[in-house]
Amino acid sequence: MTSDLKDKPPSRLQIWKLASRPHTLTASISPVLAGYALTLHYCVCLDGVRGGECLVDKAAIFWMAVQFAMFAGLIQIGTNLHNDYADFVKGADTDQRIGQARATQKGWLTPYEACRGCVICLSLAFFIGVWSLIPSSESCYVSNSTYRERHDPIMVFIVLSSVFNAVAYTGGPFPLGYIHPSLGNISIGYSGLGDVFVFLYFGIVATMGVPYLYLTKVECLDVVETIFDHHDDDAKAIKILQLQSLKQTLIPAIPIGFLATAIIVVNNLRDRHTDIYAGKKTVAVRFGETFARTEYFLLVAISYGFCVYIASLENTYLALLPLLSLPMAITQLKAVAFGGKDGQDLNDHVGGTAKLQMVYCILLSIGLTVSSHSI
Repeated sequence: MTSDLKDKPPSRLQIWKLASRPHTLTASISPVLAGYALTLHYCVCLDGVRGGECLVDKAAIFWMAVQFAMFAGLIQIGTNLHNDYADFVKGADTDQRIGQARATQKGWLTPYEACRGCVICLSLAFFIGVWSLIPSSESCYVSNSTYRERHDPIMVFIVLSSVFNAVAYTGGPFPLGYIHPSLGNISIGYSGLGDVFVFLYFGIVATMGVPYLYLTKVECLDVVETIFDHHDDDAKAIKILQLQSLKQTLIPAIPIGFLATAIIVVNNLRDRHTDIYAGKKTVAVRFGETFARTEYFLLVAISYGFCVYIASLENTYLALLPLLSLPMAITQLKAVAFGGKDGQDLNDHVGGTAKLQMVYCILLSIGLTVSSHSI
């Protein structure tokens, strides 16, 4: 496809595919898959921690995972489209770009068209978030015939902040970080906060979203109320058990977030030379090449250390399944952390790190799902 793009203008379908970058969806969908497995493992059978009678049909959890995956995927595509536009306007994407071609920079999409695509994707994500993720009415299951209306401030924040951050990653309405005279916008990615954003939203939030939805929408757990309500009764004890189940999902979410962050680290390491001229102060620009390569090594290495930790907590070797992806990790580490590859030579390792995260999530999901059935 690359040679075709050089020889002749691509079709409109190819242009939108290029701008939306569907190959990056593994970074948002894979954590949701892991979150689905975590829900089955930790949160379904609370009678006796696990092993009791399941409180909900597993198909309901699957549907929650599908909805959350759609939300996360649309957020990512919206982010990609806005990034395609904003990096061109801010001068980060020029003819000297060494990464994948960008549709706006090539003139295949106008800035207006890229923004319109972004708005459509984020509007759809917002609709899914409000309609299916934020409990509005008759959404909290109590018994076979009754429901309780509740509004969850945490999920409201997640939906709204996800939509906001999709734009704020390369530009938004308030002055923070990088400020461009023609845009006057905030920029998470340009201020060096991109690593933190990716860890939180493509790691913690994406992984814990499905377990959280299950506990709040099906088992009616009010997280805020549970934390601050100190009444010592049976209902409180159940809520505490539910909250502990949610906390347990945080530990596997951390290495998934680290691997998601590793993707953006190698991306910014590759682009740091052109980012300097655009004023894009990523971590690689702020602290240099050695720091970025060390950060990449630590993110990947610690992710595999977490496998051993999770296996010890769960007392099951099945949680060690992600170690099967170590050969992939070593290949990436040799090139990025130790091999000294730079510029265009890192292109394959951006995608390679994304594939590593995907395989890691799949293996972790298999391990947790199988171990929950064997208990």
